[in-house]
Amino acid sequence: MEITQFSMEEILDPTNIIEGKRYEFILDVEIDEEDELYHESGIEIRALIGEKGEEPFILNYFIIEKAEGEYLDFALEEDELEEILVFCKDEITKA
Repeated sequence: MEITQFSMEEILDPTNIIEGKRYEFILDVEIDEEDELYHESGIEIRALIGEKGEEPFILNYFIIEKAEGEYLDFALEEDELEEILVFCKDEITKA
């Protein structure tokens, strides 16, 4: 899995109910053709990242097939989640 493009947006809480910060990442990823996640039109991952205390963490994520905008019912492997988290942490610190 390789992240080819991304967008990042801080999710604002006007009510101040949520502690810490929240970010939404939309990640375009390139998947190997042998991987079960592979789709010819490509996939993107929508990751919700929380930041409270010292370390950001993944709140939730969704895998989306790009052509139809369909949500795919797959779980990412631990190493893939770690790769996404490291990428998102780096981008949050740059912001």
